[in-house]
Amino acid sequence: MNKIMESLNDFLLSLGFSSEAAAVLDKTIIVLGIILIAYLLEKLIARIFLNATQRLVRRTKARWDDIIFSPQVLGKLLKMITPILVYLSMPLVFEAGSTALSLAYRLCMVYIIAVFIRFLSELLSAFFAVYSARPEFKDRPIKGLLQTIQIILYFIGGIAIVSLLIDKSPVVLLTGLGASAAILMLVFQDSILGFVSGIQLSANDMLRVGDWIEMPKYGVDGDVIEVTLNTVKVQNFDKTIVTIPPTLLMKDSFKNWRGMSDSGGRRIKRSVFVDMNSVKFCTPEMLEKFRKIHYLSQYIDGKEKELVVFNQQHNIDNSIVVNGRRQTNLGIFRAYLSNYLKNHPSVHHGMTCMVRQLQPTELGLPLELYFFTNTTAWLQYEDIQSDVFDHVLAITPYFDLNVFQNPSGSDFRKLAPGNKLEKDFN
Repeated sequence: MNKIMESLNDFLLSLGFSSEAAAVLDKTIIVLGIILIAYLLEKLIARIFLNATQRLVRRTKARWDDIIFSPQVLGKLLKMITPILVYLSMPLVFEAGSTALSLAYRLCMVYIIAVFIRFLSELLSAFFAVYSARPEFKDRPIKGLLQTIQIILYFIGGIAIVSLLIDKSPVVLLTGLGASAAILMLVFQDSILGFVSGIQLSANDMLRVGDWIEMPKYGVDGDVIEVTLNTVKVQNFDKTIVTIPPTLLMKDSFKNWRGMSDSGGRRIKRSVFVDMNSVKFCTPEMLEKFRKIHYLSQYIDGKEKELVVFNQQHNIDNSIVVNGRRQTNLGIFRAYLSNYLKNHPSVHHGMTCMVRQLQPTELGLPLELYFFTNTTAWLQYEDIQSDVFDHVLAITPYFDLNVFQNPSGSDFRKLAPGNKLEKDFN
């Protein structure tokens, strides 16, 4: 190595460099050469080692070794080869006990510690992936424990790196931090809380830029456009801008509509109120009329056969309509709406779709349509919802049913003295 340095020094002097500049430059070139050689050796060793490891892992049926010994994990460990080789080679370049050698040692150790901490963090994530896939650990809060250990690990690594850079004992550094912790917490309280909340929101994937969130308590109903250390900026649908601290998102509950957007379907849950006085049993004439409806012909025939068999088996006296089982105009209306939704081109057929009765109220009998559209775009969603209920309101009288609504002014004017309706009533 000395001969190489002497030859390089003579070459630099021949180029016109001063002796001082040549003495620095020759060492710099050799250090860079050592780093390059160490890097190439690392790549060669990593390629051979990872290929051999992957061949062994593929021979096993277990899944855990695919995760633990993956290139993402082992690759982090193999990155320590370069700084270790450079560390071992520094005495060949710098004199023992020199400041340059001490600085080179410290820089190599900083890099080794940083890479090792990153490897341990990746290894912990791999263990988390293995255990979280097991049924007995599926509902356990392993992720929170993982994040806590990773934070402690990074804190220890940071303390070790800073102590190396300033050439002080970690104990001295921890003592200084303990003395100033109270002041730092007081001065930077909002920033620290915002930083921690931001990490939790990001680590748990609770919030992303572009998410639609709702927090009625704080007037938030719109899209997240920016997330910073101290604020989350939301643009409401009325184009107003609301800024809230990240800590509020951790302390209070908020609704994130990302799951709806990702699912590809948006729920419609709306009722029409049917006047209960218009519900009745179907006559043969009514059944014949309803059979002509495309979505009901098969249903009515199948239901009639089922009811006839039931009534015959139980010796039902059909002379009285309340005996046995009979179809009603409301039941057939429900069947029509269910088939109508199932055949609607804008309804998501991979999600829940049903028509059901709710608890009767003073406004009538609520008939609820519960289904999902096959789009999550707001304008298309509202158009589909309006079209469906336009059809529902228009088709209801065809089944001899009335939609309930409170009397309006025009209804009372019809009952005024001298009105034809009033005369007929009298």
